Amino acid sequence: MTLTLISFVGFTLFVAWYAWKKTRKENLCTQDGYFLGGKSLTGVVIAGSMIMTNISTEHLVGMNGSSYKNGFIIIAWEVTSALALILAAIYFVPKYLKMGLTTIPQYLEKRFDVGTRSLVAFFLLVSFAVTLLPIVLFTGAINLESLFEISKLLNVTHQEGLWITVICVGLIGSIYAVFGGLKAVAVSDTINGYGLMLGGVLVPLIALFMIGNGNPITGMAKVFTHSPEKFNVVGAKDSVLPFETLFTGLIINQIYFWCMNQTILQRALGAKNLKEAQKGLLLTGALKLFVPFIIVLPGVLGFYYFGDAFMDNQDLVYPALVKKVLPVGLTGVFAAIIMGAVLSTFNSVLNSASTIFSIDIYKRIINPSLSDKRLVRVGKISAAVLATSSILTAPLVANAPEGLFQLLQQLNGIFFIPIASIVLAGFFFKKTTALAAKAALVFGLLFYIIMTFVLEVNIHFVHIWGIEFLLNCFIMVLVSYLWPSQPKINNIFKYSDHQVKGWRYARLVSATLVIITVVVYIVFGTI
Repeated sequence: MTLTLISFVGFTLFVAWYAWKKTRKENLCTQDGYFLGGKSLTGVVIAGSMIMTNISTEHLVGMNGSSYKNGFIIIAWEVTSALALILAAIYFVPKYLKMGLTTIPQYLEKRFDVGTRSLVAFFLLVSFAVTLLPIVLFTGAINLESLFEISKLLNVTHQEGLWITVICVGLIGSIYAVFGGLKAVAVSDTINGYGLMLGGVLVPLIALFMIGNGNPITGMAKVFTHSPEKFNVVGAKDSVLPFETLFTGLIINQIYFWCMNQTILQRALGAKNLKEAQKGLLLTGALKLFVPFIIVLPGVLGFYYFGDAFMDNQDLVYPALVKKVLPVGLTGVFAAIIMGAVLSTFNSVLNSASTIFSIDIYKRIINPSLSDKRLVRVGKISAAVLATSSILTAPLVANAPEGLFQLLQQLNGIFFIPIASIVLAGFFFKKTTALAAKAALVFGLLFYIIMTFVLEVNIHFVHIWGIEFLLNCFIMVLVSYLWPSQPKINNIFKYSDHQVKGWRYARLVSATLVIITVVVYIVFGTI
């Protein structure tokens, strides 16, 4: 335990020191300096930060728990991300950069009106506070409590140990986000991101070596022979993720998450230029095709080792596997990487939330004449308040019946699909009005809550996403027809195509990612 703690503390302090060293000379008193990292992020930093913002303990714990129970069918959440990242790189981000955006809601004011912008900003803040942040903190606490047995060290109950861990992680993450701004978040994310890739690969690799008596290929063959059904990627109609969902709500969710989500796209908006943004987005797409080896395969390996032992609490299987296969010294380093994964997503969301509150709500509605220095101060205060509320609500998400990852996706649908509907309508349907956008937002939110959490409807929630999206589009067409107005589609760009030049290999890399995604489903779909 001593060696584990030493390696944990050592790696954590190294990341903090490196982030401080890289950002100590940054000007954090300006809007771009604090919220967009001074618009200096490179492709490698963007990809590392995006991966760490996306992959946190809700993936390590939640997705491995889900794959332990359901097998490889859940890789659809990951591999289809590459397709959405292509759309972000080729279509959406070039337009955002030409508009000179700091936040995605700013686009909604340019296209619709300030009311739509404010409504979406409010939706996003609520979604951060009640869904993503509490689940990230709680899954991180599960991992760290399991690896270090904090409750035993402090001689408290398991629940009290989780509470203490949640508070400590939340406080440390708040320090990064509140005092360091996006640049500090992105730099620390880069180290932790590539550390997570390396450490995450070691867990299944060492497990396969152990199972195969020194030969990982033999190990994989044994695992496959033990439970071949776990390797099928095509989900049945009654499974946790039916294959048909790829063509209904899942693709809409992926487009929102990678093409419109402030937490993710803030890295691309902080890029040095469009070339670096596209490099970062497409590198993230490539990494997402590799990620199932880290957040899906270990769950199947956990089923090989533990059988049905964790079926009643699937979110505990990944920490148990880590403790079983990693040497003592590496356990501490990996725990530090897990800590980094928690901090990454937590402080990234805090930074994005403070950006949205400061720019889209406070400055736009409350005090338009606010100086950059005071705007940054408002951002820090709002991040601190949101961090506190997340810490208090984190333990309330325990005991999700289908696991924490599935719970996160169900809750995300409350806000993601309505927002995706109006952003897509804004881009592709020129006659969509501001009133139509607001009507779709309100209808979509109420429709999804009623269909998913009030009525007992025998339809998978991802299919409900697809149905909701179509209904939202119908409502926007109807309202725009019945109450027409002149839509705002002209003069929304700040820069020209000549000023925002893309990466020459973007389309070639995009085509390669599409081919790999299709091959994955062809190969594994036959199992």
